[in-house]
Formats: sequence, C-alpha cells, structure tokens
Amino acid sequence: MPVQIPDGLTLDSNLADLPSHDFQVSLTTSGNVVAQAFQKHPELPGVILTANYQVVGMISRTKFLEWLSRPYGLEIFLRRPIQSLWRMIALAEKIPDAKTFFAKYLVLSATCSIDKAVELALQRPVSVAYEPIVIEWRDGQRRLVDMQVLLLAQSQLFATAKKAADAANTAKSEFLANMSHELRTPLNAILGFTQVITRDSKLSREQKQNLEIITHSSEYLLELINDILQMSKIEAGRSTVKNSDFDLYRLLENLQEMLQLKALSKGLQLIFECDANLPQYMHADEGKLREILTNILSNGIKFTQEGSVILRVKVEPKKPKDVSIANTPYPITHRLYFEVEDTGPGIACEEIHKLFTAFGQTQTGQNSQQGTGLGLAISKKFVQLMEGDIRVSSVLGQGTKFTFNIPITIAETTKSQIKKESRQVIELAPDQPEYRILAVDDSPDNRLLLTKLLTSVGFCVASAENGQQAVELWSNYSPHLIFMDMRMPVMDGYEATRRIKAHPQGQATVIIALTASAFEENRSTVLSAGCDDFLRKPFRQEELWEKIAQHLGVRYLYENLVVEDKNYLSDAGSIEVAQSLNAHLSGMPREWVKEVNEAALKCLDHKILRLCEQIPEVHAPLANALRNWANNFLFDQVIELIRQAQITA
Repeated sequence: MPVQIPDGLTLDSNLADLPSHDFQVSLTTSGNVVAQAFQKHPELPGVILTANYQVVGMISRTKFLEWLSRPYGLEIFLRRPIQSLWRMIALAEKIPDAKTFFAKYLVLSATCSIDKAVELALQRPVSVAYEPIVIEWRDGQRRLVDMQVLLLAQSQLFATAKKAADAANTAKSEFLANMSHELRTPLNAILGFTQVITRDSKLSREQKQNLEIITHSSEYLLELINDILQMSKIEAGRSTVKNSDFDLYRLLENLQEMLQLKALSKGLQLIFECDANLPQYMHADEGKLREILTNILSNGIKFTQEGSVILRVKVEPKKPKDVSIANTPYPITHRLYFEVEDTGPGIACEEIHKLFTAFGQTQTGQNSQQGTGLGLAISKKFVQLMEGDIRVSSVLGQGTKFTFNIPITIAETTKSQIKKESRQVIELAPDQPEYRILAVDDSPDNRLLLTKLLTSVGFCVASAENGQQAVELWSNYSPHLIFMDMRMPVMDGYEATRRIKAHPQGQATVIIALTASAFEENRSTVLSAGCDDFLRKPFRQEELWEKIAQHLGVRYLYENLVVEDKNYLSDAGSIEVAQSLNAHLSGMPREWVKEVNEAALKCLDHKILRLCEQIPEVHAPLANALRNWANNFLFDQVIELIRQAQITA
C-alpha cells in the first residue's frame, strides 16, 4: 500500500504534521492479535508495548515479521503473549528495561522539524536506522512515525523549497530587469544630454564646469548602480564565468598605472611583486579578475594612511583535485595566487565577518562614507564562481592581508587589442544618400536625446513611442535604420522587430536594440528576435556613430585636429617640447592633473577632452597635445607626461 503524505506540508512543518499511529497493546496481548492488525492495516509501522499504561517498548512491523519467519516462529510467537517476543528481542538487543529502550530507540518531540528528525534517525546504528520513530506529544501520549513516511515528507519539502527558491530567483530576475531599466533609462538621458550640450562652442567656462560636475556625479551614480545590479545578478544566479586568453602582464601594468597616482597622492607606496616564472598569457575570466584586484587594492589604498599597499603574485602547478577550469574543456595547468597586504588600521576580530557581506561595512568603512559595501562581497562571489578561494587576516593597528587563488590554463599568446581612432563627429560627409533613422523609445527624454544627436550631424529622424507606432511608421517612412527600445507599453520592441522583419522589405532595415538590461545574456535574446545589433544604455555618442557606420557604411566629417607625432615624448628630438609641456602641466591645479591621470588610466577619452576645456589660453600647447592624444587613444602618452612632470617637479 503506497504511503500517503499530506499535500499541505510547508517548510515549517514538523513531526506533528505527519501521519502517526498509536497502535498500543499490553505485554499479555496474543501475537495473533498483532498479526491480524498488521494484515488489516499495512500502513502500521509497528506496535507500542505497554505495561500498567506505561510504554515499555516497541516492535516494528519489519522486526515482527522477521522473528515470525524464524524456525518455530509462528508456533512460538503467534500463540503466546507478545511479551515472549519482546523478551527475545530485548535479549538480542540488550534492552533490559524501558529506560534502556528509550535510550536505544529514537524518541522525539512532536514539534521536532522533519529535517532534524531525518538527520537524527539516520545517525542511528544501521540495525535500527530505519526503525519507526517514537514521537511524544505535550500530553505525554506517544505515537509511531514510519521512517518511509518521514523520508518521503523530507523529499516533498525539498521539492517545495526548490520551487520557492526558483520563484524567488524569478522574482529577483524580474526585479533586476525592472530596476535596470528604471535606473539606466534616466541616466541615459542625463549623460546623453550633457554630451549634446558640450558640443556647443558658445558655452562659458563656468557652464562647462557645471556640466563636468553633472557628468562626474552621474558616472559615479552609474558605478554604484552597477555594483548593486551586479550583486543582484549574482544572487539571481545570472552571473557566469567568461573565460578567454589574456595578457596577465598588461592587466597588472594597467592596474598599477590606474592606482599609482591615487596612492602617491596619499604618500603611499604601491608595490607589485611578481614571481620570475609568472606566465604572461593565460586562459581565465580577465574581467572578473580585474574587478577583484581593483576592489581589494582600492580598499587598501582608501583605508591606509601611511606606509604601503603590496600586491604579490605567484603561480604554482595544478593540484590533484583540479580537473577543469570553470566547467570548460580547458585543462587546468596551474593555480594563480594573489596576496594584497596593507599597513592600514587593521580590522577588529568581531568585524571580520562583515567584510564579505553584502552592504556590510566595518566601522572604518562607515566612517569613510564611501561606496556601497558591495565591492568585497562581489569579489568573493567572483572568486567562488571562478572555482577559487579567498581569505582575509588582520591585526588591529598593523594592517590587513587578503589572499585568493584561481585555477588557470597557461596560454601561448593572445591577440592584442587594437585601439580605434575616436574623434568628435561634426557632420555627415558630402555626396552620400539621405539616411532616414527611426528612434523608438517610450521615454520622451530618450526620444528627444536620440533626435537631437542624430539631426545634429545631418540624419533625417522620425520617432515613435511604442512598438505599434514603430511598425506603422516603418511601412510609410521606410527608415534605413531603427533604434528600437525593447521595453515599451502597448507593443514591446521584441514584437515590433518580429513584425517588421517578417516582411521581405523589413530584412533590409537595420534594427539596433536599445536596452537598459543588466543581463549580458539579454544580447542573444534580442538578436534572436531579429535585431541586427545591440546598444546598452547609457551609451556614448561615439558608440552611436560607430554602430551606424558599421551597418550603413556612413562616412563622417570630424573635428579638425593637428596631427602630431605619436611618440611625442619618446623621440629624442622632442625633449625640449616635453619639457615645455611639463612646465605647462605644472601650472595646472593638482586635483585637475589627478583627474586627467585617472581618465587616461581608465581610457576615458571623452573625459580628457572635457578636462582640456578647463585649460587656460596661456597653456594652449598642453591643451593641443592632450586633445590629440585623447582623440587618437594615446593614453600612455598622457600618463607618461604626468609621470615625468611629477619626477621633474
């Protein structure tokens, strides 16, 4: 007979919620009575034995049938009182009295949780592991719970918990998608319109400074939002490892350059110590490794007031347990070890546990009033995703040490990234067709932003506020390209794209998805809907021009630039010019120089160009040089100039 488990079990259910039995007989009851009861009621797990209304023992159904099957068992035990069988069992299992019985067998409160009861039951000796459990109610009444019922109930609770977890993850994913859209969409308008306004050559210096403040604040807000969304992605199980071949030397050099000025401004030494046998090229998740190191090193610099922050890197051969890297066919050859040690204030023992907790900050972190308290939590999750391990040790008043390791595969070489020239687009080049573009977005601000950007260089632009309007306009307007927002009322971008691409003429229309989604895998979703490309909000206008040129073959006219030697500071004949630039740079505020350096380290050409607008006319040679380097992505020249200026200062 199959065991029936109540459907109403919840994660809080206990033994009282399970089917239990109080089949009790006295020791003088005939064995035939017990046998008949078992035959009529297959669900009975056993019989409770009483003497003077007190429970003294128990015989399980399995054990009862086992003893009956022994030679002369039927004749001896069915015709005699059940006491004779109990004595034989008690003698075999060394149970002299009721007290010993309750010590040997499992007796639990009816309020005991199902999971705990299973754990305790399976800890019993093998001989009694699957014997029924005696449960005791508050009134002293004792009943039996079948182990099979208990295990099936636990299985049902596992299924319930999984369903609840899946629902929670779905809710998190929906929340994340909504928040990503709601937060990134207005930021797209803020950052976009500042780019539009900065194109105005009539702006005063004060207006440009105000725009710079708006842009800086918006970019900082975007960083915070990205941290929060990144943590939500991890918790929702949407963050994955993306391995590729990369240059470890370049990664470490870029990190040191990026953080060096920040350390120097505080009078700190930033030291990188790498083993001589450290491989240059490897296969792992470069992006996650960079974020982990940036978070830990930045924290060390932020909280250290004097002394140093040291990064040590070494590599060791693989361990026997390392089979593959992040579930890919690449065999692990080595394990990479990192150690970041600072001479900061240290962390109290009682606060160490807060370090890797989301939004958890130590007292020092709270006093700094900076960040979200997510950096280290994200770092730990990333290390775990990469199948590594991270630890921290600290001595109050002396400093803190973070250590982590990840499995890697050593690669032979890797493709170097080609830096693309980026210059300010002024207008469309002459002798080209009239390009029609349709901007589709439910946000009036974003529609206006796209319209202003596109018309400012000479495109013909129409706009629609939802997918239904987009489909109608497409049939009449025949645009060459559509920028399609994917989340809209009435009809979303997915459906609108499918309808347009379903027409033979629609195949010739380029559709670029505009999305504020935080999920990288959203790219494949929009492409499968028929979109030709993908642009994430907030976007930079340079990305916009590049996408259009890529798909339509559009040619632009750029801002006139004086092209100078790319090795401006390196050529022997340029020493005099370099010294002149050093002098000009020395005349600029230290905070401004710091911002230029940070922008160069982060390859933010647009930010360097905005900072150039703050350079007085007397330092025009400096402005010309910086503009040229920024427009040609020669960030290393900017960094070298600042480095030399600090040396000669």
